[in-house]
Amino acid sequence: MKEKRLQLVEKFIHEKGTTSLDELCEHFDVSKNTIRRDINKILENGTIQKVYGGVRTTSERLIPFENRDHANQEEKQIIGEIAATYVEEDEIIFIDSGTTTRNMMAFLPRNINVTLLTNNLDVINAAATMENINLIIIGNNYKRKTKSFVGTDDSNTIEKYNVNKAFMAATGVSITHGLTNSDLLEYEIKKTNRCKSRKSLSTCRPFQI
Repeated sequence: MKEKRLQLVEKFIHEKGTTSLDELCEHFDVSKNTIRRDINKILENGTIQKVYGGVRTTSERLIPFENRDHANQEEKQIIGEIAATYVEEDEIIFIDSGTTTRNMMAFLPRNINVTLLTNNLDVINAAATMENINLIIIGNNYKRKTKSFVGTDDSNTIEKYNVNKAFMAATGVSITHGLTNSDLLEYEIKKTNRCKSRKSLSTCRPFQI
């Protein structure tokens, strides 16, 4: 229930641009203390910031997957090819839901032995055709807009594995918060992998830095 409300609160802030604590309390029918706790949790995401009497969004609205998928495709393939060279035999790797990171799959050796954690539907489909990949799917709820899976227990699942390398895309990069994402559950996945993996490799659109 709390995770669902956090998502709705964050979505409301992004849609409004700037909103007051009173407006949030009235809209979600909760106390100011509850809203303050919610805001403090969402602040960890790096996509909102406090202003006098309220909060405002710092993130660009989520770009539809289809638009992101076709944007800068040549550059994304080059990045995917380079990223694939970092994957070594018998490693445990994570590939996130980004449209850039999925390009890695086309450049991985067909016979490579790796354990792959992912919540990216396209990566799952590609990995399913590669016999030597041990595929671990993260998330149990499918998001059609991003062709990805998310769930409230994703962090606990990831914690069970000693990830060697995490390949991730981000909505933006913040000096204060590091990688940011406009979706709270996606952010939690990235945050856990950033802390858990020995090495993280990330991409971001330049105007979001």
